[in-house]
Amino acid sequence: MSQGDVLKLAQDAVRTTLMMAAPMLIFSLIVGLIVSIFQAVTQIQEATLAFVPKIVAVLLSLVIFGPWIMKLITQFATSLFSDINLYIQ
Repeated sequence: MSQGDVLKLAQDAVRTTLMMAAPMLIFSLIVGLIVSIFQAVTQIQEATLAFVPKIVAVLLSLVIFGPWIMKLITQFATSLFSDINLYIQ
């Protein structure tokens, strides 16, 4: 296994991880921005007001994008296991 193969495998793993995490991070970012604007307008500085909606948003995005994330990780694992003979040499 050459250095190029290792780098491609690492690149695919990182890309897959980022693709899996992106929906939850984006939902959390949007909800955090909305809550921050709400807190700035109303001057309510409660820590749980920012924390709880983000948890709900992440769980909701996980429910919505769960099948897609499962498909993505399954495709990566299938390609990894189908090419395992290339990695063991």
